[in-house]
Amino acid sequence: MKRILLPAGGAILATGLLAAGLAGAAQAEPTYDAEQLASDAKAAEIINFWTKSNNAALKQATAYYWDNKDVKKIVEKGGYVGNTKPGELPPIGAEKKVTVKSHNVNLPKSIGKVFFEGRDGNLYWCSGTSIQSKYRNLVATAGHCVYDIKANDEVVSKWVFVPGYYQGKAPWGIYVGKQAFTHYDLSVYEDFDRDYAFVTVYNGVGGVFNGSKQVSKSEYDAYKGEKYVKKTEITAAEYDAGVSKYGENGPFQKESVTSSPETVGKPASVVDYNSAKPYLTATGKDGVKLTSVEVTELQYTNAPNGFDNNAKFVGPTNASAQFISQEEYKKLLAEKADGKFLGKVFGLDKDGKETSDPAKQVNWGKKQFFIKKWVKSTTKEVYWVGEFYIVAHAVKDTGRLGDNVGGQGFSWNQGTGKVVRTFGYPYAKHPDGSKPYSGVTPKWCYGKTGPKATKVASLKIEEHVSLKCAVTGGYNGAPWLLKYSNAKRMGYVNGVTSVLYDTDGNDRWDYMSSPYFDEETHAVYSAAANVWSGAITWGLPK
Repeated sequence: MKRILLPAGGAILATGLLAAGLAGAAQAEPTYDAEQLASDAKAAEIINFWTKSNNAALKQATAYYWDNKDVKKIVEKGGYVGNTKPGELPPIGAEKKVTVKSHNVNLPKSIGKVFFEGRDGNLYWCSGTSIQSKYRNLVATAGHCVYDIKANDEVVSKWVFVPGYYQGKAPWGIYVGKQAFTHYDLSVYEDFDRDYAFVTVYNGVGGVFNGSKQVSKSEYDAYKGEKYVKKTEITAAEYDAGVSKYGENGPFQKESVTSSPETVGKPASVVDYNSAKPYLTATGKDGVKLTSVEVTELQYTNAPNGFDNNAKFVGPTNASAQFISQEEYKKLLAEKADGKFLGKVFGLDKDGKETSDPAKQVNWGKKQFFIKKWVKSTTKEVYWVGEFYIVAHAVKDTGRLGDNVGGQGFSWNQGTGKVVRTFGYPYAKHPDGSKPYSGVTPKWCYGKTGPKATKVASLKIEEHVSLKCAVTGGYNGAPWLLKYSNAKRMGYVNGVTSVLYDTDGNDRWDYMSSPYFDEETHAVYSAAANVWSGAITWGLPK
């Protein structure tokens, strides 16, 4: 397998103990990198993030993928061959082989979606699968679904795996990622020939995350956790009748609601202090305040002076003008034409004089106009009858991932040209804008790998294995399974979807590729497969 080396003539300065170490026998670079995704103390917070408000964050996430439009064809090669003998580790629950003849494809329970937050603050998902391990707590996916390559090799945040995910539902629980194991060449050198990851996960968390329970008014008042009131507006007479029957602390309530401020005087005028004074001294429901209102240049010019003779001013900070970029200038011109921008935009020539000739403009500016107004707000009594609810969490430990959904086997150093089945959640559009997949349910591809390999210089890809498949983004991280059994819904993970390609130039993805799983992949997997993670022992916030 290739290793990323320093360029010719490159040098390393070493001092002290480091220099002494280098003087001895050369030490091999590490094979894998291990990074913590969540501490025991933060795991429950991550569960709460994804499940609050009826799993809103899970539903908001979008497909994450790398595509490459530069590849015009898949290069025919003999296929990469590992340095050691082929190896296999059987899947969980399929240690004894069963021969079954079937043309139907039964989807494996082990596959699901990987959810995470990127460094850009957006929520994403990839595909992934449970895989065999000593503690039945391991997930296989693409490395770029764990390391945020765009954020300079920083691991992503709030990483979880949801097997069998469907429209915000987690039938076998949600599993928080504890530790991510990737190849050193990916985490350090961004080498997509090693674009795979094995993630240990805590025990699953399931049950009712956002169950609402209707309670009495007194129970509602006493409850200290998340709660809400469903209000139905009624008349004053209905309120009086309700209070007479249930008392003032019952479901019949009233409250003072402040209306939106309304201008005192004409919209384009400024009300002076004497006109505003009666409202200042009013008690209870009425009051006024001095505020600024943005207006057009004409309204600003015609507005009279008012309170303190300082009723008119230009710009939010009394600045006469603000310099802006040419892009903002063009944007504001369009907004002004639509009536969305009230101020003035202008271009300046090299002498600082306004000009409408784009060829002479070297600077651009804007000017906004404001006048001061007295405004008043009013309040009114609103009557309503309420239904009182508390949000009750009935969360439970669902146990180990492998015990719940099984775990696919693992194989390495296998020859190309073998049949694989891949399972994942395609969602994104093709480059031509067509969107054949919803991302709601998993899809599958079937075919022979290689002997073909892709070369993508920008991602340092030289030894990927290819597969003809027309899926789209969201399928990234999907497992490639050798010897897939419909009866046991199990096979051997021998790759994961890394990059999608348009090889015939018709603006539709038609191929995808996976890193070749060799003895170094086995070393990364073995490091992860023997690490215990345990349970999330404390519950969600009450």
